[in-house]
Amino acid sequence: MSITFKSQATGDLFMVQAHAESLLKLLGKAPAAKGIIEPKDMPAALEALRALGDEVAEDEGASAPERARDDDADAREDGEPREPGFLGERVSLRLRAWPLIQMLEKAHAADKPIVWGV
Repeated sequence: MSITFKSQATGDLFMVQAHAESLLKLLGKAPAAKGIIEPKDMPAALEALRALGDEVAEDEGASAPERARDDDADAREDGEPREPGFLGERVSLRLRAWPLIQMLEKAHAADKPIVWGV
């Protein structure tokens, strides 16, 4: 199953239900079939999602996707860099959060809510 996040400020964002529910729990939202993130709640949501990258990133100059790629490449035995998720490599939750972060930024700038399950 998947969850589709929608906003009038962006295109739809499709996410695997398990990953979406993990991110919603991180935002203090119950993983319900329907929900909303109001524009007034978006700064706190952005802060919580961005903190996923700050907890483990040593390179503060890199973007969240770059930090996630660096961490995943370090975990590979032969040291060769690979894109996250390639041939079964684990993709971190903070990398999965990146599209939602972008959606939150755009929706907040446009003062539009994000909804799912509608």
